[in-house]
Amino acid sequence: MSISSGDTAWLLVSSALVLLMTPGLAFFYGGMVRRKNILSTLMMSFVMMGIGSLVWVLYAYSLGFGTDLGGFIGGLDFIGLRGVGETASTVYSTTTPHLAYMIFQCMFAIITVALITGSVVERIRFSSLIVFAVAWLTLIYSPVAHWVWGGGWLAKLGVLDFAGGSVVHINAGVSALALAILLGRRKGFPQDAMEPNNIPFVVLGAGLLWFGWFGFNAGSALTSGGLASNAFVTTNTAAAAASLTWMFLSWRQRKPAVLGAVTGAVAGLVAITPAAGYVTPMAAIAIGIVVSLISFTSLLFLKSKLKFDDSLDVFACHGMGGMWGALATGIFATVAVNATGSGAVDGNWMQIAKQLLDIVAVAGFAFVGTLIIGKLIDITMGLRVKQVEEVVGLDISQHGERAYGGLMR
Repeated sequence: MSISSGDTAWLLVSSALVLLMTPGLAFFYGGMVRRKNILSTLMMSFVMMGIGSLVWVLYAYSLGFGTDLGGFIGGLDFIGLRGVGETASTVYSTTTPHLAYMIFQCMFAIITVALITGSVVERIRFSSLIVFAVAWLTLIYSPVAHWVWGGGWLAKLGVLDFAGGSVVHINAGVSALALAILLGRRKGFPQDAMEPNNIPFVVLGAGLLWFGWFGFNAGSALTSGGLASNAFVTTNTAAAAASLTWMFLSWRQRKPAVLGAVTGAVAGLVAITPAAGYVTPMAAIAIGIVVSLISFTSLLFLKSKLKFDDSLDVFACHGMGGMWGALATGIFATVAVNATGSGAVDGNWMQIAKQLLDIVAVAGFAFVGTLIIGKLIDITMGLRVKQVEEVVGLDISQHGERAYGGLMR
């Protein structure tokens, strides 16, 4: 097929939208930490745009999308973007330049590794985080991307993941859990109040994430036609349903919390990600409602019962939300939307088993792999800042700057 200017324009715009999600994530996370750690938290997301971009074009794109090697990893066909040019790919996106597809996938790699940082803010060494990001993109993200999207074993099995339920959200959420376990609790948690420093920042970040997510999900159609339209509508619908559900849950508990409403929206966006191009808008409502129930309950259980310090609830939102989204895809996918996506509603109950295998495989690989990477970094250079650096705050101790004119807390 020849290159379509419309498809190319849509894919490039979608790539820009997905990139915008990372600064959005920076605001979303940055507003939830204490004042002494806001710059550190912003920097953790922002630096991933540099690290992820370079790692991706140098070799990670090739590992994810090069010629399949045993179903596990891609070859080095595209190392240094060799052979990735202005002509269309014969495998991935046949109506857009290969370069356009590559940069679209690059944005996914960036946001995925940035998501992990929310579990370890306020206590991880910045230098160690940089080393972790390079290792994780190479050893965890690239293989999983190949399994699901690059022609690997899960793709051959018929697993459905339209825009990254397992590649992005389960991968990041479970890795965040592993890294938080290695680092341990923040000093003073859970006894001390750790109130968000700027909820308007959180709302701004959530708004940017919602906006960028249209590129994330609808862009994954790789065309500017009906499939992108369906993914766009289901994305918005699930986010709306989840946001209102979480708001009502927090209202029942105390008051209708702003933080709850925006967290619910993000959870809904997470859950619809693997299903966006396979399900109807009515199914998206169910997916959004259920993910808020799951993530809200998981958050309370981890924090209140287990006293677990996943600082910004990455596992509850992205890990659990991604798992539900992957399973829901197996339930609600229908050929009425996309000929390749058939689930239990169409009588294909086997798809649920495939999705469950996807969840277990990705979660297990990400958890164990992240533990190994994190432990090796901890042994060689240390993962956690010194206690005095944590008390002073990472803005000063790691970056030598203050966010608010000398205010410390």
